[in-house]
Amino acid sequence: MTTAERERDDVRDLGYYEAVAYLLVVESVERGGQWLRRAEYPELPGCFAEAESAVEAIENLESERRRLIRQMWDGRVSIPAPRPPLRRA
Repeated sequence: MTTAERERDDVRDLGYYEAVAYLLVVESVERGGQWLRRAEYPELPGCFAEAESAVEAIENLESERRRLIRQMWDGRVSIPAPRPPLRRA
């Protein structure tokens, strides 16, 4: 991380990181013969939720995302930045 990036991060507050839009991935997974929906933010390590419906998985994921970002913020751990959007050709 460059000095400029570090200084820029110093002025960002927790609300900034809570509002960052991360790539959302939703897929169906089988667990013990039952199909569940798994929602995940791959750019946030360990940030996922599983539920019977995609809507429920996404709702649970949002709670997990806020909890994880708060934990990283409180621990002064660098919060990952999302990938930039793909450019159109």
